[in-house]
Amino acid sequence: MTSHNNGWPTREKSFAAFATGPLLSFWQTREEGEFIGVGQVPIRYVRFISAQHDKVILLCPGRIESYVKYPELAYDLFHCGYDVVIIDHRGQGRSGRLLQDSHRGHVEAFEHYVDDLEALYQKEIASRDYRHRYALAHSMGGAILTLMLVRQPKAFDAVVLASPMFGIFLPMPLWMANRILEWAEKRPALRDGYALGTGKWRARPFGINELTHSRERYRRNLRFYADDPGLRVGGPTYHWVREGVLAGQGILGKAKDISTPLLLLQAGADKVVDNRAQNLFCKAMTAAGQPCEGGKPWVIDGARHEILFEKDSMRAEALEAIVAFFSRHP
Repeated sequence: MTSHNNGWPTREKSFAAFATGPLLSFWQTREEGEFIGVGQVPIRYVRFISAQHDKVILLCPGRIESYVKYPELAYDLFHCGYDVVIIDHRGQGRSGRLLQDSHRGHVEAFEHYVDDLEALYQKEIASRDYRHRYALAHSMGGAILTLMLVRQPKAFDAVVLASPMFGIFLPMPLWMANRILEWAEKRPALRDGYALGTGKWRARPFGINELTHSRERYRRNLRFYADDPGLRVGGPTYHWVREGVLAGQGILGKAKDISTPLLLLQAGADKVVDNRAQNLFCKAMTAAGQPCEGGKPWVIDGARHEILFEKDSMRAEALEAIVAFFSRHP
């Protein structure tokens, strides 16, 4: 542990001063980069590096997110002694969009996300002389990182998954959703259109959000999208939902093949992803003789989906667990 974590439990009390002072200064030290991913899609990323660091964390955000949202987490990890590299997934953030309507959350194949992450890993992490390599992923990023672990079991010394998307909360039974998704898949106009009940990005008031209890962090994150329309992503396409469901099902079948030390943080009050799928994943790892840390998810009681952007007490618990876990796996 470092003395840096002393401020984690109380930061919201002076959040504006922190965000416009130390955090802004830190953000200005970033290095932004780009490479060309599958299908000639430009993939953007950012990194924070120090000559004094010999360890690195690859950060893998969730659906619709951009690295523009992650300075606070990068700041905390950097001041714990880690270089930090953050990807913007294809179709969102500052990376290339895949459809004419840039608000539609879309991907042609879920494995393309994995291809991009693997390419960034080779470019910025494997090619550098780090003694220790770690990864931290949120939500959709957790599914992407997990699939990369199947391909590259030795890529990281340890990984943490926060609210990983192994199953999606759907507004109907899975069998019914599958019928609709298969029906839409055969009709191009529907396939690439917004899934039922979704549409373009719009700001949601804090009072009805299902992501975090932190008013300060929610408002700050909302401001990024409000100030930069190019970052906005709305609802997913039918095809994206189908790819996401299939990816989750595939991950449960591949859990037995994962040997990288793994900590799974579960949001106790998650209404975005299905915690039951996370429980099944940990059970499958245990059955294969390679249990995740503790043999089951580490539950952050009462937390909403965005654990890493939650109120101070919940976020501090998660960060303490992350840093302690990584320190045990050098």
